[in-house]
Amino acid sequence: MTAAPSPSKGVSPIPILLTVRELGSGGIERDVAKLALGIDQKRFTCYVAAYQPEGVRADELKAAGIPVIHLNVPSLKSPQALGAAARLSRFLLQKRIRLVHAWDASAVFTAPLARLLRVPVVLSSVLGDRRLIDLRSQRQFQSTDRLVDAIVVNCEAMRKHLIQDCSVAPDRIELCYNGVNTVEFYPAEEPKPEPVSGAPFVIGAVCVLRVEKQLQLLQEAFAKIAALIPDSKLLLVGSGPELPKLQANSARLGIRDRSIFLPAVSAVAPFLRAMDIFVSCSSSEAFSNSILEAMACGCCVIGSRVGGTPELIVDGERGLLFEPGNAEELASKLTMLIRDPHMRKLLAANAAEFASHNLNMERNVLCMSGIYETMLRKKGAIQ
Repeated sequence: MTAAPSPSKGVSPIPILLTVRELGSGGIERDVAKLALGIDQKRFTCYVAAYQPEGVRADELKAAGIPVIHLNVPSLKSPQALGAAARLSRFLLQKRIRLVHAWDASAVFTAPLARLLRVPVVLSSVLGDRRLIDLRSQRQFQSTDRLVDAIVVNCEAMRKHLIQDCSVAPDRIELCYNGVNTVEFYPAEEPKPEPVSGAPFVIGAVCVLRVEKQLQLLQEAFAKIAALIPDSKLLLVGSGPELPKLQANSARLGIRDRSIFLPAVSAVAPFLRAMDIFVSCSSSEAFSNSILEAMACGCCVIGSRVGGTPELIVDGERGLLFEPGNAEELASKLTMLIRDPHMRKLLAANAAEFASHNLNMERNVLCMSGIYETMLRKKGAIQ
């Protein structure tokens, strides 16, 4: 981790722009908001731009006085895109933006403009496996890769993916692990919130309900072990297109009365603290904020062996891993933890300590600030 040095007296804050498509409840939006809220305002003046500038993260930013700029880009070929390009160009020039960091596919729109207007530093991020997106988008990202000064990733798995699958040179990749807000996410003995207040044991997950989250595996595994603890509950917190299928699946598996579907909430920590075991079944993952937050809350975590999850959990040290798609193995790991409370508590305690000390938000902000400082110095944009 590179620590950002303290600014000298009389030095004005450096204006920077973070861009993202949305400012809702997703993981990338959360990362952008956490950085914008936590970065040293004496060193950086931070602006955020989004295609859709509404949502829970937009509300947080606006409440903190951080400007949110609307990039009206329904598609790159839309008439609105030309107007948005003109407005963004004026903004970059008027505010004398020194660094643009595009956190997602917004890079395809913002990176060429920033480069054209000679913004000193232009960065992008890769926070997911590109092989999951369509070929047209992959080609667009390849073009963007050549324009930016560096690509920021959030785990070693993503670094390897860029090098091996996307032919990106290692020296053009910067690593900054995600951070968790330990003021909000921490272990605590407290009453379980509704609707799991009376449950003796809770197994759950928190995520957007999308296909790649593979939550039907968790349902299948829960159905296999439900008899071990009568009245235990399966709690799924999140909204998304898979909800009807998951509800139908709970009925098919005979666990409808044991399943609780809770829409996405802004205050998720109390529900994480209510879970005895947190499970991530994803078929693809970079460095999961949900797993990290569950660890910080003192959950015992089981995760599929994909992406950066093995870096985060480390099998047998801070949780357990299973092969993606294997409901039988997941059920076996759940059974092991249910029958061995000592192991469950030890793994949970290890996870909470590691998250608190090594992956807190302060370290994340210092790391990203250090990357910004280093890149700006390389380009001669600051002394």
